[in-house]
Amino acid sequence: MKPIQVGLLGIGTVGSGTFNVLQRNQEEIQRRAGRGIEITMVADLDVARAQSIVGPSVKVVNDARAVIANPEIDIVIELIGGYGIAKALVMEAIAAGKHVVTANKALLAVHGTEIFAAASAKGVMVAFEAAVAGGIPIIKALREGLTANRIQWIAGIINGTTNFILSEMRDKGLDFDVVLKEAQRLGYAEADPTFDIEGVDAAHKATLMSAIAFGIPVQFDKAYVEGITQLGAADLKYAEQLGYRIKLLGITKRTSQGIELRVHPSLVPAKRLIANVEGAMNAVMVQGDAVGTTLYYGKGAGSEPTASAVIADLVDITRLHTADPLHRVPHLAFQPDAMSDLTVLPMSEVVTSYYLRLRVADEAGVLAKVTGLLANAGISIDAVLQREADEVGGEGATSTDLIILTHDIREGTMNDVLAQMQALPSVLAPITRIRKEELN
Repeated sequence: MKPIQVGLLGIGTVGSGTFNVLQRNQEEIQRRAGRGIEITMVADLDVARAQSIVGPSVKVVNDARAVIANPEIDIVIELIGGYGIAKALVMEAIAAGKHVVTANKALLAVHGTEIFAAASAKGVMVAFEAAVAGGIPIIKALREGLTANRIQWIAGIINGTTNFILSEMRDKGLDFDVVLKEAQRLGYAEADPTFDIEGVDAAHKATLMSAIAFGIPVQFDKAYVEGITQLGAADLKYAEQLGYRIKLLGITKRTSQGIELRVHPSLVPAKRLIANVEGAMNAVMVQGDAVGTTLYYGKGAGSEPTASAVIADLVDITRLHTADPLHRVPHLAFQPDAMSDLTVLPMSEVVTSYYLRLRVADEAGVLAKVTGLLANAGISIDAVLQREADEVGGEGATSTDLIILTHDIREGTMNDVLAQMQALPSVLAPITRIRKEELN
């Protein structure tokens, strides 16, 4: 049987990895797919560099639309990234009857509903395993492996840059700004790391997992997003003393009121496996009613780990290329006419527990005032850690840190209490609030 022909848009880190792995493992891949898979055309602005990667047997052009227009191309891989030209090219490829493989989590999190509807109408597939957690096959697990389950929640370390930074902060006792510079020097963080450190990248990925887990449309605009830029080394140290580690988590959860969709730093019990995921690695926990808790761990980025996911999608499409479109696995796991309109909750309605760090005057009665405000709001306390002033500020210091862990409470209620605490004359600096996730 004639090999299926693939056009590649963008041959950067992931694109070159995809080409190399496909070449190296072509015999194994063909045995699995049932026919050969060949990248026969590449579009890249730097034609000479691209040609040096793929060799003389592959046609290289500087116009992506030439790839889409080629009638010989069956599958288009989009690895350009972003929302702009990438969206136009994906929609044009679908309109031309091409299947699409993409690693573009930002594009799908924002425009996925439109893209998947266009693909369904045209009878083609849009595959995106590489868009979430790199080489970890979490999309496949959620969409197929756990299909018997009513999924209850997902919590994931799904951004390697922030996990590397938090691991370094904890290990070396350094503050965020220092570690960020080191992460950039080592290549773990981009020159402009905003999408990573502010939680946006993780929120794109959490949005896709939420849609697949609960059968809701992709709704990135309703995600709560908070990054790690306000964390200090002190918070990681205090968390450790209380038996926790701090991780940036993407969380989505089914509740009786609706769906939670949020990204923020979280205290996680140190005994949980996910709390011990270090460096640039990724991990995702999924809780299903039948299977219980499952954990998926591995490299969340990089040339060949991400290529592994791209090629898995190529193999899936190759196997199903001639299948009746109605018999394929739906893009978001649920049949398009069976999607749910469950509400995504605003953050003020989310119920969770909290870590609070207050820099307070070292004087009598401060603890009583703070705990009194919590008690008046019906917030119960799980633990209190009060440091000696000289431990925090050195000999003769007049202020100290007060750390409080609470039990579950609605976020809106906690916001009101934090405003009252901040107004106390004895509270000397902005209060640090980090949510706590037991992940039972």
